[in-house]
Amino acid sequence: MANARFGPARFRDLGPVNWLLWRYLSRRFGCADVHVFSTLGRTGRLFRGWLHYSLCLMPFGRLPRYEAELVILRIAHLRASAYEMAQHSRIGAAVGVTPSVLDRVRAGPDAEGWPERIRALLTATDELARTRDLSDQTWERLARWYDQRLLIEIVLLVNQYEGMAATLAALRVPLDLFDRPRRVGEYPATR
Repeated sequence: MANARFGPARFRDLGPVNWLLWRYLSRRFGCADVHVFSTLGRTGRLFRGWLHYSLCLMPFGRLPRYEAELVILRIAHLRASAYEMAQHSRIGAAVGVTPSVLDRVRAGPDAEGWPERIRALLTATDELARTRDLSDQTWERLARWYDQRLLIEIVLLVNQYEGMAATLAALRVPLDLFDRPRRVGEYPATR
């Protein structure tokens, strides 16, 4: 990856509120600087709005965390987002995404071993990423497993991480250097 567009964040770059959020979140992640936060934190209140929206999708969305991580990792793979892949391989490990599951995520929805629910979810993820839409057939298949609220949340989640992959690439956000390994249960498992 080319050089980062921004150097290390300083208090004056982030302001007091975003600086405190960045410090807290970086510590929570076990990292001196979670670069996505120190980069986006430069936008002032926009960062806080984005952070709230992002947290409502993951980790506090209604979609089970394991399934949300599969979607995010699939998008990371499809968009060759090294940052998303590194972060969410680590986060996903805490909710059951093993190396063999990660290999299947890379292989896609047609890989052997997926339950039908996950196959439908990954098929929808691929279709949204490829066409920016869902065919009626894919929608009906997904609707067998998810209620209306979750169907909307899945579309929002895919698009959030599609946009994040583009943002990370355009801003050349560098990979994070973690101080410690991820602890199981470090992030609350939701629904």
